[in-house]
Amino acid sequence: WRKGAPSISTLNSELARFKAVFSKLKELGEWDLPHPLEELKPFREAEREMAFIPKEKLPQLIELVTQHNRSDMLKIVKICLATGARWNEAAQLRGSQLSKYKITYTNTKTKKNRTVPISNALYEEIYKPSSGKLFEECYTPFCYILKNKLGIYLPKGQASHVLRHTFASHFMMNGGNILVLRDVLGHADISMTMRYAHFAPDHLAETIEKNPLAFL
Repeated sequence: WRKGAPSISTLNSELARFKAVFSKLKELGEWDLPHPLEELKPFREAEREMAFIPKEKLPQLIELVTQHNRSDMLKIVKICLATGARWNEAAQLRGSQLSKYKITYTNTKTKKNRTVPISNALYEEIYKPSSGKLFEECYTPFCYILKNKLGIYLPKGQASHVLRHTFASHFMMNGGNILVLRDVLGHADISMTMRYAHFAPDHLAETIEKNPLAFL
């Protein structure tokens, strides 16, 4: 891939936008010709490495965040770890999105609302008698903790998603259902969720028993 050229992800995003333009024009009756991009498929992208925080590092993360003078950071981190929220979804949370023992995420990436249950303890910790914004932004100091204090490798651009990946990875390692995970994360396509399937304890376990060598 030539240095300085748009990434495959960017090209696919642009393609989706142009497709949507022609689809809308046809819907409005402003374009009578065949859809010029309908048969054009997105470019294939190599799967990106998804970093997550291992179990043994989680207590250290909670301790580091607790020690920081931005008290809202701990609440945001807990919400992300408990519900698989994107950082901005948790950080921009409003009181109107909180009901007893549930969080409803709105204005999501997929444009669909999703409601995720939370524990009584977490609800009591984050609840405020307000319909407005619940937290002050603290993403920059959180990134500093990840990079300089926690000691884990993060691929470029994944700081904002590492807690989401951590939730999904541990959910599957703990025996969670892949379809439930899809709904909790709000994925429109199950293929997105399947990136976490290999974390399940019994993922592809039949390989050991069903391969031809096992019958020799």
